[in-house]
Amino acid sequence: MSHELRVKAISQVTDRTPLPSKIPSRLEAIWATDVFTLSKMQACLPKDVFKSVQKTLKTGGKLDISMAGMVASAMKDWAISKGALYYAHVFYPLTNATAEKHDGFISVQSDGSVISEFAGKVLVQGEPDGSSFPNGGLRATNAARGYTAWDVTSPAYVMETDNGMTLCIPTVFVSWTGEALDKKTPLLRSNSAMNKAATRVLKLLGYTDVATVNSSCGAEQEYFLVDSHFAHNRPDLLLTGRTLFGKSAAKGQQFDDHYFGAIPERVQVFMQDVEERLYRLGIPAKTRHNEVAPGQFEIAPFFEAANVASDHQQLLMTILKITAKKHGFVCLLHEKPFAGINGSGKHVNWSVGNPTQGNLLDPGDTPHKNLQFLLFCGAVIRGVHTYGSLLRAVVATASNDHRLGANEAPPAIISVYLGTQLEEVFEQIAKGEANHSAHGGMMDLGVDTLPIFVKDPGDRNRTSPFAFTGNRFEFRAVGSGQSVSGPLVAMNTILADSLTWVADKLEAELAKGTEIGVAVSAVLKEVMEKHSAVVFGGDGYSEEWHKIAEERGLPNLRTTADALPVLKDKSIEELFDRIGVLTPVELESRFDVYAEQYVQTIEVEAKLVVSMAKTIIYPAALRYLSDLAGTIANLSGIGITIEKETAEKVASLMQSMTDNVSKLSTAMGKHDFDSSEEHMQYCAKTIRPLMDKVREYADALEGEIADDLWPLPTYQEMLFVK
Repeated sequence: MSHELRVKAISQVTDRTPLPSKIPSRLEAIWATDVFTLSKMQACLPKDVFKSVQKTLKTGGKLDISMAGMVASAMKDWAISKGALYYAHVFYPLTNATAEKHDGFISVQSDGSVISEFAGKVLVQGEPDGSSFPNGGLRATNAARGYTAWDVTSPAYVMETDNGMTLCIPTVFVSWTGEALDKKTPLLRSNSAMNKAATRVLKLLGYTDVATVNSSCGAEQEYFLVDSHFAHNRPDLLLTGRTLFGKSAAKGQQFDDHYFGAIPERVQVFMQDVEERLYRLGIPAKTRHNEVAPGQFEIAPFFEAANVASDHQQLLMTILKITAKKHGFVCLLHEKPFAGINGSGKHVNWSVGNPTQGNLLDPGDTPHKNLQFLLFCGAVIRGVHTYGSLLRAVVATASNDHRLGANEAPPAIISVYLGTQLEEVFEQIAKGEANHSAHGGMMDLGVDTLPIFVKDPGDRNRTSPFAFTGNRFEFRAVGSGQSVSGPLVAMNTILADSLTWVADKLEAELAKGTEIGVAVSAVLKEVMEKHSAVVFGGDGYSEEWHKIAEERGLPNLRTTADALPVLKDKSIEELFDRIGVLTPVELESRFDVYAEQYVQTIEVEAKLVVSMAKTIIYPAALRYLSDLAGTIANLSGIGITIEKETAEKVASLMQSMTDNVSKLSTAMGKHDFDSSEEHMQYCAKTIRPLMDKVREYADALEGEIADDLWPLPTYQEMLFVK
């Protein structure tokens, strides 16, 4: 790698002919055109078959397997009419990625001719290798059988790529022995468990007509765009998704001029292309804007049922990446691709509700009187306090460790923000009875031409990891590159547990003849007496909060090495087993997989730090030092004396960098660990600090070496040249 490649990259970026901007298609004309929707099913299926599928979707009951053949035939004909020759069972292994295996609709006949065929059995069940994906010991190499099974609640669709159209069928992925090897199966189980517990509470409140309760999700996706010419000259970006080296540019985000600023023309063309593809797939993208850091952007959808939202979120990440490539960008979903500026998260907005009772986390105009809301919100408070460590564990990754608690994202301490209005209501409950709710009042800006409008009764708190935001909770600690399934599984499970506790308490009170309003007050009072410590409305970035949290007994699990072992706690094992979401062996497998991923991520980064320091940065520094020494000697020969401090400083930085590279190489040679926990702690406390030390000296060298000798695209170029 040389400076010439860097100069060439700059030239290629600045001289690039942008893709032409086209007038976006009319939304109504393209919406869900690539999805096998209910209306498309109704048009091509017999009435009894369609009603069977519709009943499954509405009630959550099992699909009548005898209908699968007719559904498969109709699905195949629709996909072929769209240009598809292949189908794929799409599933979500424990990698945060999407997996698929393509098979043709081809069936060879006895006379050598072929027909297009797609049997019901093939639609319902597939068979990928169950041992080649991360499985945490559930499958040995010689025990390879695994199954995919059609998830009828998530619609099939055709995916268009440069290679053609493929019918994609969302599925679960399980082992031959029945254990979940994926992220979808536990999500479906958790939603079913939450529905059961929520229905029980609603019936105790006196409702007789209770539709299936579902969790909903809207995940705001942050990401960076870097021109591919720069990214391809950065081995660290290509292999790890983040820059392992790089001196901050003189300008970063300190002027706050990028957030919500005018979207660069080239980026907006990219965004419009992304949105059209999303709309064709029935993904309701709603918002786009510049994020805080230069080169950082956000896209956010409307709410959807959690299972569909999770599938759509995976599709969104895929589409961002493939569309970026088409536009000459690389889309970075790493939580911290650039040091010194904000990283990227994925705020997961979560609520629960049904068609008959509506959004169960909507406080209405008088939340102090809304028993339904108060019970469900109280259940969330109890769940977050009881299982806060679990919520921290499900967002624990090597990449998210760079972001959490860094005054750009919520702290690693899990707390609940309710807002002024609700905090006051629950304080009243703790004292015995809630009898009033604060109102927001009117906002008059003092300008005749501006409207007077109603303001919210409470502010927002961006430093809270789990904040109530009007009619939902926003889990702000989820990482940009993560699947939302893990957080949704945790939230649904702890809510199911708390609602079961609430139902038990209510039944006990009602059995004594207590009036329902009094019974609800008693249950909520107990919730606040035991769990109010988790409610915090102040500055989560402050050192004071860390002290307060410790006094309240709230854990502060700063790293993944600290957080992941929570999955092995007996209380967490019992929770998932009791609620019916993960068996003990399935939970253990997840700890093993995620621990291995953490260690492997850091080891790959460490190897690359050593390689780049030795083969890219050190040679550049040596060339500069050699040039500098020659210049000093030549000038000295003709009687001109110049200072030697720069040469001495560069030599000192080179020596310090190589010393720490040597220490890092030696540290990486240790492999005798007694447990995964010990190995993770070694990575967190030994390997990563040594990597940071190498970077410290390398970045200092970048600030000293002549620009025409520096080989790597710089932060200034990657973040500001578009």
